[in-house]
Amino acid sequence: MTQLRISDAARYLGVSDDTIRRWIADGRLTQRKDASNRSVVDGAELAALAQDSAGALDDPTHVRSSARNRFTGLVTEVVVDGVMAQVSLQCGPFRVVSLMSAEACRQLELEPGSLATAGVKATMVWIDTVDEG
Repeated sequence: MTQLRISDAARYLGVSDDTIRRWIADGRLTQRKDASNRSVVDGAELAALAQDSAGALDDPTHVRSSARNRFTGLVTEVVVDGVMAQVSLQCGPFRVVSLMSAEACRQLELEPGSLATAGVKATMVWIDTVDEG
């Protein structure tokens, strides 16, 4: 079972240590003591809370799609250089960057502050973890 110190749990969720302590007091998380008698929370419990409380924006396109890797957010930057454009979106805590034709960018009327949804297709996804050995 993965156990996380309160400060780490707070950092991973982008909240304060006091917020984690309030969630413990409210019963949203369970506090335990580790082998060093430090306060910790269960990693799986924290992950479930993070997933349940994830603030996602509604997809403004309202299209039906088989794609599951869709991120809705605000356009934060548009850089058009010749025939290509780079569009950055802030989707919750994640930044998604798309390279597209300048023509497509103009047709979609993308500009900072626009609401948009990015669809991501990857042929490979890798995951890194901390070596605790």
